[in-house]
Amino acid sequence: MPPSSPLRTVMVEGRAVPTDREGYLVDLQDWSEAFATALAREEGLELTPAHWEVIDFLRRFWHEHGVQPQVRVMIRHFTPLWGAERASNHALHLLFPMGGPQKQGNRLAGLLRTKGEH
Repeated sequence: MPPSSPLRTVMVEGRAVPTDREGYLVDLQDWSEAFATALAREEGLELTPAHWEVIDFLRRFWHEHGVQPQVRVMIRHFTPLWGAERASNHALHLLFPMGGPQKQGNRLAGLLRTKGEH
């Protein structure tokens, strides 16, 4: 599905970065940590080290595999690092309350919508 037309922008260090109406980047090259921080602020989320670990994982996985990881892949990755409770599906969704790690996490990581998302 082609990206929606840019209906909004996120102000990043004085520059208006175009996104679709849900906050997904129009141009993936516009991603930066400053973008993630600005979008998170707009979404009422304060990024913690745990958020950055997930964002970094999402970006690395996408660059290595060309697709976003499923939540079960994230759970499998983070369980040895954080323990089963902190890396659970529920905990990951609490970390990214606006659509979970596959929606909000992908937006903040500067990735595309997951397949099947509208």
